Amino acid sequence: MMLNLDALAALCRQNGADFAADEPMSAHTTFRVGGSCRAFITLKDVQAVQRILQFLRSSRTPFRLIGRGSNLLVRDTGYPGVVLVLGGALAEPEEPQDADSETIVCGAGTSLKKLCLTALNRGLTGLEFAYGIPGTVGGAVYMNAGAYDGEISQVLRSVTVLDESGELKEYPASALSLSYRHSVFMDREQMILKAAVKLKKGDPEAIRARMQELLGRRQEKQPLEYPSAGSTFKRPAGSYASLLIDQCGLKGYRVGGAQVSEKHAGFVINRGGATYADIMAVCRHVQETVKAQTGYELELEPETL
Repeated sequence: MMLNLDALAALCRQNGADFAADEPMSAHTTFRVGGSCRAFITLKDVQAVQRILQFLRSSRTPFRLIGRGSNLLVRDTGYPGVVLVLGGALAEPEEPQDADSETIVCGAGTSLKKLCLTALNRGLTGLEFAYGIPGTVGGAVYMNAGAYDGEISQVLRSVTVLDESGELKEYPASALSLSYRHSVFMDREQMILKAAVKLKKGDPEAIRARMQELLGRRQEKQPLEYPSAGSTFKRPAGSYASLLIDQCGLKGYRVGGAQVSEKHAGFVINRGGATYADIMAVCRHVQETVKAQTGYELELEPETL
């Protein structure tokens, strides 16, 4: 079936969802590259998610839920389907039913920064490692995001998802096959809508100090002044991607506007005007050189839309 954009736009209006046709994805990825998608929709409640997904599935329209686009590459030709993001109540922490609760429940569209600040304001420790990761809670669950010896799997209690049949289901963290940069959702067509994290009571000043310390380390060592998708390659068993890339003399290697950061070899950055083709050319050269010189195979961390 052909996608009826007018019908989809009308359905969005009826369900309080924001709709934009032919939206440039460069505006929605931290790499700042990518062509347009057919439609870009912001879903603000569970009912809207259910109704619009039913429409897309019945019309056999390709779609993809994204977070803040911080681990995503979009081709220069764009995406021929519909891109969905979560907003409204699905991008906010819920008010606790118990003021002393050590659990925070939030929409999957909530930014990790907002979740970390919520934990700080409630005097809860355990999420400091995530402060500064530029993604959403749903994205963090999807890839088991982590930094500085911490991972979402260490604090995640449960998730609420919309399954392939459009039903709401809740899963404990133990059922999600969480491992290094992986979860069961990478192999299933299920949409993460909510997550609950279990933390511990802590000293707010100590929590704040740790958050600022880790943020300072990021700013000092990472090229945050340029668009990127963070760490470009997954950590290979037995070594570190940045170490291998540095050893191969690849810092500063550039194709068009894409470059291996001179500040941190694990980052491929957009120095200005980079295209998807530029970025992939740099990544392929890095992978081929590292393989030839060290024997290690580097796997890309960002996904391609």
